Amino acid sequence: MDTTQQDEQQRSAAARRRRELLEAADRVVLRDGPQASMNAIAAEAGITKPILYRHFGDKGGLYRALAKRHTDALLDALRAALDAPADRRERVEATLDTYLAAIEALPEVYRFLMHPAEDTHQPEQGFDVGRHSAPLLRRLGEELAKVIAERVELGPESELLARVWGHGIVGMMHAAGDWWLGERPCSRKVLVSSLADLLWGRLATASDRVGAPGF
Repeated sequence: MDTTQQDEQQRSAAARRRRELLEAADRVVLRDGPQASMNAIAAEAGITKPILYRHFGDKGGLYRALAKRHTDALLDALRAALDAPADRRERVEATLDTYLAAIEALPEVYRFLMHPAEDTHQPEQGFDVGRHSAPLLRRLGEELAKVIAERVELGPESELLARVWGHGIVGMMHAAGDWWLGERPCSRKVLVSSLADLLWGRLATASDRVGAPGF
């Protein structure tokens, strides 16, 4: 076996091991939410904590890997909702519903990604969730901005306005979803319809870009 093949096998084995560790971390997060610790994740994976650190560095590194894993899946689902064969209002509601359904289905994962642990006796309490969750929300905002810019004709300031809308919509979904998940004051359907009403103003009158798939 030549060096290139050995390197490829090593990379493949490392990627597989990393995926297995992330799956173990997901199981702990689903059980413990924000209280998930590196000790518990290492135990779930059947390894020692130093080995876990070797793969991710610290809890921040593990957080970023989990955030990317779940954000990638969410973005795929949001794109599918935007590409559904339906009129614009239905696609807007489907996109909002997809986000809310995702956080409703995995509430402990959402809380791990967005809220710090409340137990001040946790040895890892210094982990700053806000410092890591902000880039996650910015990524969602930028991705949505790209979709809007590609599909909606917004005039000479189209690119800037698309970014304003993208980040504004993500901020609205996050804030409203966080409140809704905690208090459950109404059904998901009612929340989706109410948020769509709030967004609908200029979206109702803006034209699709020529040749674009529509928004």
